[in-house]
Amino acid sequence: MDIALFSPSSLFADEDDSSAGEETGEKDQSFVDRSHQFPGMELLIREFSFHQLNANLLWPGTFSFADWLVEHPSWLQHQRIIELGSGTGALAIFLRKSFGVDITTSDFDDEEIEKNIAHNCRVNGIIPALPHIRHTWGDAFPSTDPDWDLVIASDILLYVKQYPNLIKTLSFLLKSYKPKDEQAIPRIQDNQPGIDRRLHWPAFLMSWRRRIGKEDEALFFNGCEDAGLVVEHVGSRVYCISLRESSTMELQIASKADVQMGHQ
Repeated sequence: MDIALFSPSSLFADEDDSSAGEETGEKDQSFVDRSHQFPGMELLIREFSFHQLNANLLWPGTFSFADWLVEHPSWLQHQRIIELGSGTGALAIFLRKSFGVDITTSDFDDEEIEKNIAHNCRVNGIIPALPHIRHTWGDAFPSTDPDWDLVIASDILLYVKQYPNLIKTLSFLLKSYKPKDEQAIPRIQDNQPGIDRRLHWPAFLMSWRRRIGKEDEALFFNGCEDAGLVVEHVGSRVYCISLRESSTMELQIASKADVQMGHQ
């Protein structure tokens, strides 16, 4: 994993200087508590003053993605969700408190990140803490049978050299997906009220607000397509990445067969 040579906190000024709390020391790490405004609520989030893996603060995409999801709640309904690159855990905490979703956080195989997400869950009233998976992109995934219907992430394309590893993890989560039961098979139709498109599971929903070169952005999206995935822009710099239709049909047939075998 490439190590950040700068603190990304220097890139964003506090919107409200009064929201910054006093820095606190924990072992060799220092933190700062900040209040962040999400749609309909305020969350108190403890952030690292600096973290070598850039898990130290909230990126702009977190807030824009939260706004988009509030406007498109059908993406979240009845789905089991995992977030890649959870960082502080703020987005997952917001989604649990707002929608009561079944969501798992994940980030690099790093103990400090996991402990900080658990801390932020507690101070925002989520007890026990959200389930968390420590996973470094490209490594073998801890779960051999992923059953998350929806994978989400925001602002995770900072390290271009990690794109192949990210795509490897993403491909595994989508292509190895096994719904828990028949109800998890894609089922939402275009003509239902409030649904603006057909939703297929599994899917990866990503918001990207950080500015990177168009060549780098194309490198990631082309890499996804080369891996057998389809990239679709669904609005407000939110992208849906899913299996090609042929792969989706094969997945549904296999899933139905698994369900039928389980009922015999």
